[in-house]
Amino acid sequence: MKVTLNLLITNQGSVPVLTLASSPVLYPLTDRAVIGLTGADRTKYLQGQVTCDVSKLTPGDATAGGHCDSKGKLWASFWLANLGEQLLLVLNRSLVERQLPELKKFAVFANTEVEDVSPHWQVFGLAGEGLSHWLNHQVGDGNLWQGGIVIPVAAEHALLLLPQGAELPEPSELPRGSEQEWQGLMIHVGLPDMSAEHQGEYIPQMLNLQAIGGISFTKGCYMGQETVARAKYRGANKKAMFVLAGTATGDIIANQDLELQLGDNWRRAGTVLSVWQQGDECLLTAVLNKDLETDAVFRLKGQEDSRLSLQPLPYDLID
Repeated sequence: MKVTLNLLITNQGSVPVLTLASSPVLYPLTDRAVIGLTGADRTKYLQGQVTCDVSKLTPGDATAGGHCDSKGKLWASFWLANLGEQLLLVLNRSLVERQLPELKKFAVFANTEVEDVSPHWQVFGLAGEGLSHWLNHQVGDGNLWQGGIVIPVAAEHALLLLPQGAELPEPSELPRGSEQEWQGLMIHVGLPDMSAEHQGEYIPQMLNLQAIGGISFTKGCYMGQETVARAKYRGANKKAMFVLAGTATGDIIANQDLELQLGDNWRRAGTVLSVWQQGDECLLTAVLNKDLETDAVFRLKGQEDSRLSLQPLPYDLID
């Protein structure tokens, strides 16, 4: 049976709209890395390093989170999963070179091993109408499955981690999609995906981690916690991650400058965080000032004919 296109695209004016496939689709992801923590002190150690509350995760649980430097600037945003005997962080592969040494820095003082375990794991995206029903049938209660774990990231969207060599459903049962399609779906539901170009640049609230449950303000101290708390309780943060949609004839890359129209002039407004592009149509995320007008018009620097507009976020943007 021929597999139809998994990511449907229509237009409302010049703005592309992404729609979930009519049934679940599996997206093999090669751009994800997996960092593993083992040892008796793994939970206690990671609790003092990251923004999320690791101690509340029981086996099968997962959460978004961030790892900051001492000034509260992100080394990485990630999804954290508890597999029982180990904790796994799933993140953009480009972050690992600088982030992993920082995460390991103080592990020598704890009964904890911190390693890049990417070669041992397969990472997939799962999305499509009816995904919850499919998971209930395949996985049952809880999220642990075939030695791996399902990480819900949005309604009808999930990450799937399976050990290398684990058996996958046949394409006839679970069609395959592309990484670029998955990137578009993640942008559409307002989930951040920072890469190495932005390490050390943003505090967690600038990537909306607080809006997706990735920051605990009651867990106690962790690396960069003072800056993160100040942004919440003193209103120190004036930026957030936004979704923009529109058209561009040239290729778009991470860290490309965005410009905001002010009358007849254009002013630098931020840079591209992540992007989905098909033909002339595109969706992207960018960290911008929070006081923008909803009808603000943007373009990509060097692409004068490009036009982008702000899209509604699927969650409340709170500090």
